[in-house]
Amino acid sequence: MAFKTLDDVAVAGKRVLLRADLNVPMHDGQISDLTRIERLTPTIRELSGKGAKVVVCSHFGRPKGKPVPAMSLAPVARALGLALERDVGFAPDCIGPAAADAIARMRPGDVLVLENTRFHPEEESNDPGFSARLGALADLYVNDAFSTAHRAHASTEGVAHVLPAYAGRLMQAELEALESALGAPIRPVAAVVAGAKISSKLGLLGNLVGRVELLVIGGAMANTFLAAQGRGIGRSLEEPDLHATARGILEQAAAAGCSLLLPDDAVVAPALQPGVPTQTVPIGAVPADAMILDIGPATVATIIARLRDMRTLVWNGPLGAFETAPFDAGTTALARAVAAATEAGALRSIAGGGDTVSALRHAGVLERLSYVSTAGGAFLEWMEGKSLPGVAALAA
Repeated sequence: MAFKTLDDVAVAGKRVLLRADLNVPMHDGQISDLTRIERLTPTIRELSGKGAKVVVCSHFGRPKGKPVPAMSLAPVARALGLALERDVGFAPDCIGPAAADAIARMRPGDVLVLENTRFHPEEESNDPGFSARLGALADLYVNDAFSTAHRAHASTEGVAHVLPAYAGRLMQAELEALESALGAPIRPVAAVVAGAKISSKLGLLGNLVGRVELLVIGGAMANTFLAAQGRGIGRSLEEPDLHATARGILEQAAAAGCSLLLPDDAVVAPALQPGVPTQTVPIGAVPADAMILDIGPATVATIIARLRDMRTLVWNGPLGAFETAPFDAGTTALARAVAAATEAGALRSIAGGGDTVSALRHAGVLERLSYVSTAGGAFLEWMEGKSLPGVAALAA
């Protein structure tokens, strides 16, 4: 899709409404992960450096259309100022006189954060009047929040029809990375899809079997495929109601010429607990009282060997219960092999999803892949082949 970027507009002296994703994790009033703020700073610095008045808007939490003091963006604005190493203003509303007056006091280069857009019910209903009121605050609109692009809200989609609309540098990087993964990739292409449930990724699997040469399925969702083939999985988590669906996906993959890879062995234990006794067993030899909690070393070796023939990899989901050692071993070993292949220039690797980001950080390779998206739902819907409203609104 063709879209306009910051290369296509002069911003000096302009009021720029920048849609960011400042919905950062916060515990006891402290931000526990600054990744989203840090990834936003290049766009803000560029706009400010070119003399724009940068007006940042975002949602935070689920206040259900009314002001909730605990969900104010004021502390996030302070954190943004620390990340930028400069003063950042804050307006106590995102529309109306409070916002307009704060913007009127801005000088070229200034940065201002507006209060939580979801304090107004019209935000999530994508009300045209609310979009117009947001648009009245600025001369142009820049969307740098790919992670919210799957939602057709006023600040993510509606205002893009009110003002000239552009992609920020983070949005641009996301779209270019995703295009290189499945839009126009270097083939052969592999996908690793894992997680707890097939039911949450049916659309994803259905889209991928026709677009990749190798599909690796891991995590608890692989258990449903194994059980659907009549292979014993002990007390492992699975979805028995989806056995027929799993067999259908296997048939689709075969018809499309997609090689679908399931675990050959597994690390099992009687419970998901630290320090619990474990065994590594072939699939089909899982004890009746045990649970599959990670892929085994033979499966890891098989995946790594198959990836040597691939040129592009898309990854969503950890392959085991990585939060609890030793069930992180499979995901960590694969992550480090992917990072090494990426750095050697043999593989372009794109990963995304909240658990995936956490697993890659745990493995120490978050910065070593070609691109890691912090988007969750938007990344998943894009992989499913869906049109994202916030992206479609930026079409040139």
